[in-house]
Amino acid sequence: MSSLFVTHVVPSLAAAYGGPAYSVPRLCQALGADADVKTTLLSVVDSCEEPSEQSREGFRNISFVHDYSHIPLVRTLRLSKSLKCALDECASEADVVHNHGLWVMPNIQAGWAARRAGKPLIIAPRGMLSPVALSFSRRKKRVIWRLAQGAVVRGAACIHATSEAEYQDVRAAGIFNPVAVIPNGIDLPMQDEKVTWARGAERIVLSLGRIHPKKGLDRLLRAWAKVEAEIPGWRLRIVGPAEMGHDEALRALVKEFGLSRVTIEDAIYGGDKLRAYRGADLFVLPTLNENFGLTVAESLAAGTPVISTTGAPWSGLETEGCGWWIDQGVEPLAASLATAMAQPRWALKAMGAKGRAWMERDFSWMRVAGDMLDVYSWLTKSTGAPPTIRLD
Repeated sequence: MSSLFVTHVVPSLAAAYGGPAYSVPRLCQALGADADVKTTLLSVVDSCEEPSEQSREGFRNISFVHDYSHIPLVRTLRLSKSLKCALDECASEADVVHNHGLWVMPNIQAGWAARRAGKPLIIAPRGMLSPVALSFSRRKKRVIWRLAQGAVVRGAACIHATSEAEYQDVRAAGIFNPVAVIPNGIDLPMQDEKVTWARGAERIVLSLGRIHPKKGLDRLLRAWAKVEAEIPGWRLRIVGPAEMGHDEALRALVKEFGLSRVTIEDAIYGGDKLRAYRGADLFVLPTLNENFGLTVAESLAAGTPVISTTGAPWSGLETEGCGWWIDQGVEPLAASLATAMAQPRWALKAMGAKGRAWMERDFSWMRVAGDMLDVYSWLTKSTGAPPTIRLD
């Protein structure tokens, strides 16, 4: 293929930003593995934010300090005049501008820069168009949509959805641009050494990710309260960066229910996170809504089976035999916990092995990058629409 230059934009690469702090740099790296593809990733940084540990070799990554960060209201918009200038420069050279996320100024500035340069814009909402996500700060988002974000989205050449469920959210939001349905990829860690357990050793249920109301962690605690006394020898770990003071609300629930085998812990990254996945017998994502649910893929890649609600697009947990995909609510969650926690260790490990094989087969970064390059080619060279494109 001829040389291709793509500019990617993400509001933040802070580890606490969640899945995009891993998946966007990793996508850039995978694209950059092709010698004919040049990628630049632009983002905004705050001095108090811890950057993602994701490797950034193979592409150019530039972060800009955002202006007026000392003003609380403006701080949340992540406005950066330096980013605007860099976007104009990069967009003039780029073949495609690929924006990740909505509602803050980098996402809007990316659209404006692409329009000024006359270059095709791809927008990846990253779950921000789901009904649950839209219910948070609803009034502010309506204002931003009317003032700027709506026009940017309508002017996009393509929307990038990471799952069929997110495609449905895009259409439900009244957005009828072409949609490329391409999932995130996942890196498979090296196989760990054979693990042996002492008789009577404590078993772990892990829920790892942002501690935010949309994650359904209050439901998890209510469900745990129904099984804790009935199934001894297990402990629940809730681990992640807290948002909106939700960790304190969860601690209040722990106290209210008198739960003795629950810990609510700060965020962990890198090797500590991998060890947490591997040390768990079971991973739980009780979320209200996810466009992808990267923690599910990370857990399966580490060989740990998963319980996830239908709020995340992981029906394959059932068909691939590596977990449970359950209805929303406390009762279904309590029932699935009881079923899973009754399994011997070897049975759950066998399920986890099936999940790892699934990740290796269908979610490699090489495959994801290839699908994305086909979309870029379609947008820039008038080739036929690839199979990932939905026009309906």
